[in-house]
Amino acid sequence: MSLISEVSRLRRKPISKTVRKRLIEFGKNKEWFSELCFCILTANSKAKTAISIQKRLGRRGFLNLEKGELAGIIRKHKHRFHNIKAGYICEAREFRSIRTILENEKDPREWLVRNVKGLGWKEASHFLRNVGCTDYAILDRHILNLMEKDKLIKKPKTMNRRNYLEIEGKLRKIAEKLRINLAELDLYMWYMETGEVLK
Repeated sequence: MSLISEVSRLRRKPISKTVRKRLIEFGKNKEWFSELCFCILTANSKAKTAISIQKRLGRRGFLNLEKGELAGIIRKHKHRFHNIKAGYICEAREFRSIRTILENEKDPREWLVRNVKGLGWKEASHFLRNVGCTDYAILDRHILNLMEKDKLIKKPKTMNRRNYLEIEGKLRKIAEKLRINLAELDLYMWYMETGEVLK
């Protein structure tokens, strides 16, 4: 079954209510700095691990804990690179007003990749999706695997800006055919690969 036909089928199933609910939650998300830290934690790690750390720390913990204490909590959740991630989060405190900063940027994703240590194209897209932006693709291994299975792409060895935007363009065309946005398409594709709708 093709990706388009499978997503079309899922949109008629009960899972569609979960997807719509999650998209509404993203649009109401006011904890932008906490979400930024969450996305720093997702790089080279499982989303569930980052979610558990975010629940433990919250915005206050991300903003106020010393680097060593942050690293200790991250390590307790069996997250790799705990010292590096704690350092990135401490440096990101410079951008605690991230919503205000991005509102003045023509290309918020490009700004995030250039200015926030620990965020690549995937993580910057993830952050923007989680705060209500619907026009970015989160090209993690699940999405890339699904696209490769459907013979839409051959997975690149390295993901640079050119590769990312090229693959995102392919997903955008699929979303247009389905008459949905990239955020919704991502949630369905993630569900197809994992059986879950996370964030």
